[in-house]
Amino acid sequence: MPWLVALDRTRTLRGAAASGVAMCAAFVGAIFAWFGYAIAVYSAGAAAAGLVVLLLAAPILQPQFIVFAIVRFLAGRRYGTAVRALAGASAWVATEWMFPKLLADTLAHGFYPSVVLRQFADVAGTAGITFLIVLVNECLCAALSHERRAHGVRASLAPVATAIAIVAAMAGYGTMRLAALEEEARGAKPLRVGLVQSNIAAYDRLRREMGAYEAVRHVLDTHFEMSRRAVEYQHVDALMWSETVFPTTFGKPKSDTGGELDREIADFVSAIGVPLVFGSYDRDEDGEYNSAVFLEPGSTGATHRFGVYRKSRLFFLTEYVPEWMDGPRAREWMPWAGNWKPGPGARVLPLRLADGREVPVLPMICLDDVDAGLAIEGARLGARMILTMSNDSWFTEHTGGAHLHLVVAAFRSIETRLPQLRVTNNGITAVIDPTGEIVAGAAVGEQRVVIGDLAPRSPATTLMVAWGDWLGPAALVLVVLLLGVPMLRNPKKIRMQ
Repeated sequence: MPWLVALDRTRTLRGAAASGVAMCAAFVGAIFAWFGYAIAVYSAGAAAAGLVVLLLAAPILQPQFIVFAIVRFLAGRRYGTAVRALAGASAWVATEWMFPKLLADTLAHGFYPSVVLRQFADVAGTAGITFLIVLVNECLCAALSHERRAHGVRASLAPVATAIAIVAAMAGYGTMRLAALEEEARGAKPLRVGLVQSNIAAYDRLRREMGAYEAVRHVLDTHFEMSRRAVEYQHVDALMWSETVFPTTFGKPKSDTGGELDREIADFVSAIGVPLVFGSYDRDEDGEYNSAVFLEPGSTGATHRFGVYRKSRLFFLTEYVPEWMDGPRAREWMPWAGNWKPGPGARVLPLRLADGREVPVLPMICLDDVDAGLAIEGARLGARMILTMSNDSWFTEHTGGAHLHLVVAAFRSIETRLPQLRVTNNGITAVIDPTGEIVAGAAVGEQRVVIGDLAPRSPATTLMVAWGDWLGPAALVLVVLLLGVPMLRNPKKIRMQ
């Protein structure tokens, strides 16, 4: 609201754009300072340098502030307050749709703590909640404007009433949806999965101190022991390990030692008698992939490898470098950058249990869960549950990133109404129900097996699954109709300074 008040006092397009740029920097500095520090840790650079890079990149990371300010200014010169607010909110979500953010962050994620209000995400995703947040702020700003206050209290009632109506509608919808989901959940048989959070994060440091083989040996032995206890004492139906927990190609070994480790994992799955999903790598003639491997015990004691999912959304400048940017000089500047290839998209795989059940699940790895489209595609392919694995070790000392990543992932369950099992190496591991509620979990820094008891079932129908991420394109069309078409028909000279 303070920023909207400042925008109302702006008299030029250039001033509005400058205000948008300033707000980008202010927002990034206030909300995402931890990301700058995490970049510094990951790249072995200075913390101050990471923060400076982040602030300089603010207009790229948060472009919606600039577009919003410009569109709002232009709409205000042509229309009244109500249409200006609608155009600005539309510009905001259209920009976030057209230019997906690295972390997929949006204002809606701040509303996650509201169990009732967040349910609106199954209608229009996080974009829908963000859209309404902007509108409510516009209503309150209008109510406090000098013009309305000059005409008395009654002049402010309409925008205040509109803001109240928006929140009430969201609350009413959320209450209704929660009741329906509770009714649908009754009587469903739960799937019991052990999520192994080993709290082993500093793989590079382990390799330096112990050697490559001993580091892998330590990671595997820790997971074997924790997993055995989960099967023996907590009677889990399946096990999950985190992303890249086995840091080489499984099933296509690069050495005799790698082949021996492959067989050791396979023998372990045969011995415990339950399926295992874990993070590893895969490769073909095109290159290597960050992957999720599905293993199940064979009927004769042998282990059958029955599925591999290849991560679709890779992290920029860490897991891959774009071809136009790649080269010896880029690799010299960024020695940490990987060479992985993106997978083809969502894939639903069967999780076959010892009791004969076969549960279609949607695996997602790390940054995959910021893409609502992948979750929607998986729901359309018949998934009954989402299995998410991540390596969030670079957030170890800056846990804001781990919390944001968890919230972003939780919204995928709200949008699709699919329950979700999420495992990380050092937190935050979580069991997420179709309302987005975290029903069990392990915090950053804990070593623990989290037991997930969730019932896989046909998800409730949602508009997001039916229509996809529809609000962004619809908002873009509205902005074009409100501003683009009239300006083409009747160009209007705009004072720039």
